Amino acid sequence: MSKRILVPVDGSRPSKRGLAEAIKLARSQKGRLCLLHVVDERAVALSPEAGGVYLDRLLNVMRESGKKILAQAAGAARARGVKVSTVLVENITRTVADVVVAHARKWHADLIVIGTHGRRGVSRLVMGSDAENVVRTTPVPVLLVRASTRSR
Repeated sequence: MSKRILVPVDGSRPSKRGLAEAIKLARSQKGRLCLLHVVDERAVALSPEAGGVYLDRLLNVMRESGKKILAQAAGAARARGVKVSTVLVENITRTVADVVVAHARKWHADLIVIGTHGRRGVSRLVMGSDAENVVRTTPVPVLLVRASTRSR
């Protein structure tokens, strides 16, 4: 039984599908959700084009966007009668997967539900997969929800 479900959200279509599945699970099991958004500062801090003022502005936009994503996701869960909390993590030192796994441990999650693009082959190799890295490193069960049910 999954009473404490961690759901990383980023506002993407796969993330929204993962959230929808997590809400269904939480409702059916009278559980609660913890919605996690990671502001991945590494993505912009490592960019050679990032200047000081520009970087600050961009990070502020990323934070505000993360807050909106969390508010919308929490509203969707509450509208379905699910208890929910939100966490915004600013990250510069670890991978997104490491942040998700660390928060799952900290929050004592029973399950992590992640929306995934379901990339295969070269695109997965090039883009990497936060979801795959979570699955490989977490002691918590993970439910991967594909963005699309159509075959690839």
